[in-house]
Amino acid sequence: MKIKFLGGCNEVGRSAILVDEKIVLDYGLRPSNPPVIPLGGGTILPKSVIVSHAHLDHSGMVPSLMSTSTDMAPDVYMTPVTGDLSLLLSRDTIKVGKDQGFAFFGEEDVRKMERHMHTVAYGKRLTLDGSVRGDYEFELYNAGHIPGSSSVYLRKESENISLLYTGDIKTDESRLMESASPGDFPASDILLIESTYYDREHRNRKELEREFIDSIKETLNSGGNAIVPCFAVGRTQEIAMILHSYGLTPYIDGMGLSVYNLFKNHSPFLKNAKALNDAFRDAHFVNSKRRKKALSEPSVIVTTAGMLNGGPVLYYLKKIHEDPKSKVLLTGYQIEGTNGRRLVEEGCAEVDGEVVKVNSQVEQYDFSAHAGDSELKELVSRFYRNGTGIIFTVHGDNTEGFATWLREKYGCDAISPKNGEEFEIE
Repeated sequence: MKIKFLGGCNEVGRSAILVDEKIVLDYGLRPSNPPVIPLGGGTILPKSVIVSHAHLDHSGMVPSLMSTSTDMAPDVYMTPVTGDLSLLLSRDTIKVGKDQGFAFFGEEDVRKMERHMHTVAYGKRLTLDGSVRGDYEFELYNAGHIPGSSSVYLRKESENISLLYTGDIKTDESRLMESASPGDFPASDILLIESTYYDREHRNRKELEREFIDSIKETLNSGGNAIVPCFAVGRTQEIAMILHSYGLTPYIDGMGLSVYNLFKNHSPFLKNAKALNDAFRDAHFVNSKRRKKALSEPSVIVTTAGMLNGGPVLYYLKKIHEDPKSKVLLTGYQIEGTNGRRLVEEGCAEVDGEVVKVNSQVEQYDFSAHAGDSELKELVSRFYRNGTGIIFTVHGDNTEGFATWLREKYGCDAISPKNGEEFEIE
């Protein structure tokens, strides 16, 4: 089995793994301006694509794999909710590209992806179609990251070799999601594991929620606005549930509402559909005409984008950046090169082409949907005990550190690959 890494090595973003030049596991982009895409863009012609989940760093470039000839377009496999979300986000990427001056694919590519899309239930083992029929089988397992997220098991029959790709995984529960259950995963010869929070633990979720809520209440009581940038998929919905549970009614702006409407059609993928519906039923929804009203009083505004790269959050940032009573409460990981990372490290951000100093308070909360350090190490330990011989550490800023720890701890063959590297495993 040949494994080539086209992205997601020693970085968070543009995850893309090519197996035997036939199968792609994820094909994403790295959020920045302009976005960074996988290596070899436009030159690979896979037969099949398996998408772990709908976040853009894993799914955002899949439409670009569609050939001009329908017969040559790869089959695309994912869970039903990932399919619906991928179509929504792909069309949004086209709109954003028109505004920011990039075009990786067009509407016809998205329609072609939809025609070649196959939705897959968790736990159902399938063979891949096309010219790779019969030689490969795969299975999806709940990864606990966002609704519809999957870890991917792939087995090559002719060589009797298998891999497990975790994708983004979380083995603790959140308000939105049931956790992954690694005990249900099959043993595999190769493990490709995300490393986002290697060497970093997450805080107790309840304590984090209380600190977050106390800070928002303090902001409102002082007459300020609490701006909460969130990823549209997963984070907006969970933050709305947290606020609702503490009796706070947010304004919600951006794509998070459209994503919620999709989630409603896929309730089996949610931990508590009723709690989510209750939170959104009581929220106020904002469009471009109502943003001024949302800021006219002390308020909490949950808005996209989570890393401040475009979206309505920039309108709010422009309006409140000089107000020391207001706050920007970041709720997720800020990738290097994003506006959010710049705000955290430099105290400024780019808004409408201008770099502005943000005098409002900036706080960061780790509402992560990724496994923390101890979860990652327990996951690896489970696979190692079950006979996994080769481990690739991907999707993180310190994948080499994780691989080194694994070699020292277990004496196993642990590799931190570089983008563009290919490995042949027998």
